[in-house]
Amino acid sequence: MIHIAVITAAVLGLAFLFFGRFILDVIGISLGSFAIAGGGLLLVLSIKYMITGRWVEIVKEEMVAVVPIGTPLTVGPATITTLLLLGTQFPLYMVLLSFALNLLIVWIVFMLSSQVVGFLGQGGLRAISGIFNLLLAAIGVNMIFRGLDLLGILKITG
Repeated sequence: MIHIAVITAAVLGLAFLFFGRFILDVIGISLGSFAIAGGGLLLVLSIKYMITGRWVEIVKEEMVAVVPIGTPLTVGPATITTLLLLGTQFPLYMVLLSFALNLLIVWIVFMLSSQVVGFLGQGGLRAISGIFNLLLAAIGVNMIFRGLDLLGILKITG
């Protein structure tokens, strides 16, 4: 399941890195609009998790590696938008290397997940989960502001 999740995340991330701008251009969506949508979705998902304690309601067992682990948890709106934005600001090889290193770290963490659970316990996991969901909400808000800035609606300084 770990390998399928990481492969799903890699394929999705690479597809958007290489073809995302083209797809957005073909359907007439600006990068700013995509950043706002991605940020809004990330914000809603993080708030839903904080309220309900889960990302999705019902998932078939064989699909858990693809949805929700591969996407949106590993590569979701924030990662896709970040890849699209970084692809316009930095050389492609740097973005590819960074993405590959991130996926390697994710794979290692997934492989060591039972040790992490054993070390932290259920209470520790809930506490860290709450903190990271708050951070995800903040990232979502930041993406919305970045999208508004890209569209020229809001000027962000500093």
